[in-house]
Amino acid sequence: MTREWNEESLDHRNALLFAEGFNDEEVTRPVVGILNAWNEMNPGHFAFKDVIQTIKQAVSEAGGLPVELPIMGICDGMCSNTEGDRYTLPTRDLVSMEVETLAELNRLDGMIVLATCDKVVPGALMGILRVDIPAVMFTGGYMASGRHKGKMLTLTHTKQAYAAYKQGTLSKEDYKDIVRHACPTPGACPFMGTANTMCALAEILGFSPDGNASVRSQTAAWKQMAVEAGKTIVQAVKDDRKPSDFIRKENFMNAIAYMMATGGSTNSILHIPAIAKQVGIEIDVKTFDDVSQKVPVLSSIYPNHPTFTMEDFDRDGGMAAVLARLIEEPAILEETQGYFSSIIEKARKATLIDSEVIRPRSKAIMEQGGIAVLHGNLSPDSAIVKFSAVDPSVWKFSGPAHVYDSQDDAWQSILKDEIQAGEVVVIRYEGPKGSPGMPHMETFMAAVLGKNMGTKIALVSDGRFSGATGGLAIGHVSPEAYFGGPIALIENGDLIEIDIPNRSLKLLVDEDTLAARKLRWQRVEKPAKGWLKLYRERTSSAHDGASVFTN
Repeated sequence: MTREWNEESLDHRNALLFAEGFNDEEVTRPVVGILNAWNEMNPGHFAFKDVIQTIKQAVSEAGGLPVELPIMGICDGMCSNTEGDRYTLPTRDLVSMEVETLAELNRLDGMIVLATCDKVVPGALMGILRVDIPAVMFTGGYMASGRHKGKMLTLTHTKQAYAAYKQGTLSKEDYKDIVRHACPTPGACPFMGTANTMCALAEILGFSPDGNASVRSQTAAWKQMAVEAGKTIVQAVKDDRKPSDFIRKENFMNAIAYMMATGGSTNSILHIPAIAKQVGIEIDVKTFDDVSQKVPVLSSIYPNHPTFTMEDFDRDGGMAAVLARLIEEPAILEETQGYFSSIIEKARKATLIDSEVIRPRSKAIMEQGGIAVLHGNLSPDSAIVKFSAVDPSVWKFSGPAHVYDSQDDAWQSILKDEIQAGEVVVIRYEGPKGSPGMPHMETFMAAVLGKNMGTKIALVSDGRFSGATGGLAIGHVSPEAYFGGPIALIENGDLIEIDIPNRSLKLLVDEDTLAARKLRWQRVEKPAKGWLKLYRERTSSAHDGASVFTN
């Protein structure tokens, strides 16, 4: 066993295990915790019930004692456009504390974490790295895409459809049909959003089975990966192989390169630095932009492409194919190790085909990566844009500001046609401390797209976005409004200039005027209680990962 026990403490523990029916031989085995985020409020985690017994059997047959322990498994979509969304990002830190607590309190010798979705996977990784005992992950796979009148659907299309319905360009019957058919099966939403980006992170870091990040949920291949995870964790415990034995900065750099090549979620710029921090590895927003400057976009699925989904990505080779394309450029990927295959071994397992979904370097979709970090007097620290999801015609955009202190106010305005083409909408006090919790600005941008205004309106916010967000959406503006950053000083009609190719975000107001505004500025103080109040007190800025563990 990994843990050291004195006789009395071990006997005390075993007395409790005997109460559950374990026998004398079983309690001598290394205890492998199966930290299961399964629940009935999250389709991304729902399928784990199909494989939990399979995993237990694999662990037992390999010589371990499997014990199932529940952890939180939230779905951002359940609370989108409600006050509940303020809890989604802070949940990441709660999950990390659950993983740490269950591992340490129960003196686990090793663990498998079953997790899929946006905040649960990075939270689990944070906890795994802090605990540093043998640990693997098994992620839930992607769901099938939906269909409406022959057209591809995902969850985010329901928001776009609602705006079109309210505008009168879509019937109520069609809107409700889109809602009914957007999510036909369990699994992660089948676009290159945060869930699939984070599942890729888990695999590239070395914690999940080969192919786990791009496999359809509930398939035979997915279930076989569950068996592999069960066998692998027991061997890792026997070898006392801990994450610290192989995790290096290069593991994270490979993950960032993959994220850029696939147009991954902007939430990665919150999660990856927070995860790396747990092992003393410093990754800042500049790191992401440096990688973006040299890694081209080689794969494009929704929201970076209008119709391709994870089904197309999986069919054409999935993660392994992207890695294989990246190792064709020796400076991009470093050889790194993990619990399963090394990064080069993963790449060499790929079956490459001539595909529009996953392309060779010579046919790159964009010459730079999918995310850019912007600077300027409006974002002295940083701001983030997923410009692989922005039409190139508006990579440079300027217009008068239309300012709101909440997403809901802006959303109501666009539904009422109170926002005009050419405006730069500013949504502030939605940052980590300001909201608090840094909710998605997805609902507003989905309404923009639903009204076919994706190239006519820009959004600048200290909030964040869903990985499915398309359009000219700039988030993570730091310092946020709560700190009195420049975004707090913008007034209606101020000119804002966006220049993505030159990484620039400017407020065209002179410094003397801004200084005078700062003197009379008063913070908008939104209510917070309980965990949100504590999160506001403890969290870092978006520029530093928006975590209570990165201060």
